[in-house]
Amino acid sequence: MSGLRLSEVEQAHVRQLRILSVIAYILTVLLVYLASFLPLFDASPHLLVDKDSLASPLLRWDAFHFGSYAVAGRYVYEHQWAFFPGVSIVMKTFGSLIHHLCGLVGYEQTPTLTWSTLLLGGATACLLTSTTTTLYKLTLLYTRSPSIAYLTALLSLVPTSPVTLRLVPYSEPFVAYFSYTGMYFCATSEWFWAATFFTFASAFRSNGFLLGGFLLWGLLVEPMLQRKKIPITQALKAILYTALPFIPFIHHEVSAYLAFCAPTSAPTLAPWCTNFPPSIYTYVQGKYWNVGFLRYWTLAQIPNFVIAAPVLALLVWYTGTHIRRVAIPQFLAYFDAPPPHSNPNPKLNPQTSPLLSPTLTPHAIHALLTTLIYIFASHTQIVLRQAAALPTTYWAAAYLVVEKPG
Repeated sequence: MSGLRLSEVEQAHVRQLRILSVIAYILTVLLVYLASFLPLFDASPHLLVDKDSLASPLLRWDAFHFGSYAVAGRYVYEHQWAFFPGVSIVMKTFGSLIHHLCGLVGYEQTPTLTWSTLLLGGATACLLTSTTTTLYKLTLLYTRSPSIAYLTALLSLVPTSPVTLRLVPYSEPFVAYFSYTGMYFCATSEWFWAATFFTFASAFRSNGFLLGGFLLWGLLVEPMLQRKKIPITQALKAILYTALPFIPFIHHEVSAYLAFCAPTSAPTLAPWCTNFPPSIYTYVQGKYWNVGFLRYWTLAQIPNFVIAAPVLALLVWYTGTHIRRVAIPQFLAYFDAPPPHSNPNPKLNPQTSPLLSPTLTPHAIHALLTTLIYIFASHTQIVLRQAAALPTTYWAAAYLVVEKPG
């Protein structure tokens, strides 16, 4: 990554964070394999993977769906369309590499990839997705404070769901990696690379297209708020780059439409084919997971709201504070006539925390929107897994430590 020259202190921080990241990964692996000796609540993983296999602890929940796609090379059942194919492709790619390497060293292999090999392939890929140093550099770019950047990165080493972020083949590590990298490129105004990484992130999770908002903000909204002239070429670039993260979602929907709704695809059309828009993702989420506005707001789900409450409260508090104290004044200042010879760029009050920098406004808006979706239209507890893909989670935690230490 370009765009940031580190001082000796900052380089030392990066070295320390890399070491601590390795330690955190090792501790996560140890925890997972120690826990694997406990009785399983659901013994179904042993139907596909031997209980003594190294891959056995990796087969849980969503990994069944990702693994099924990786084995078959396609969606087998309708409900699997709720999962984007990114993780499955990674599992198969790295699983094939492991299969090939084992064959080279003389280890007896089956003709086809096994579930164990695919799961280990996914776990191996997770090794390459650490976001700790990227978060440090991103925070440093925004706050210009090595101490705050270091604190933020340290806090990220204690995520709310370390296993799904560091080890098992879930979407979390890949979405976090591609999102953070794209955000860094936005911060350094490398828009093509930002759009590229956001598009990769969108191949792993449906709401990845929301990342396009960072491109729209950097290329159009921020210059507008600063009263800069926006060339037509820049406006066209903004539209093009913002559209790129939508491609995986559109491809997913079009593929499903051709499979289920084309006249020659089946004797009877799927129920969602006549909806407007005809979205298999929305249909499957509603039918099999009961996802929809306020559908999760039942007495039975109170425990899930309770376990998610700390993260949700932190995000709502921090993003609300930022929007109230920074974002709203930014927009109000745009509509007020500026005094002669004034500087249109917003400045921080010397007493304002660097974590309330105006440059963080798009992150605050994105995080608040995502949090509201978790609260009102999702299985709310998934925020414990997915919050790691929001750097705002750790900026909020750092702000809490710095501003409210008691």
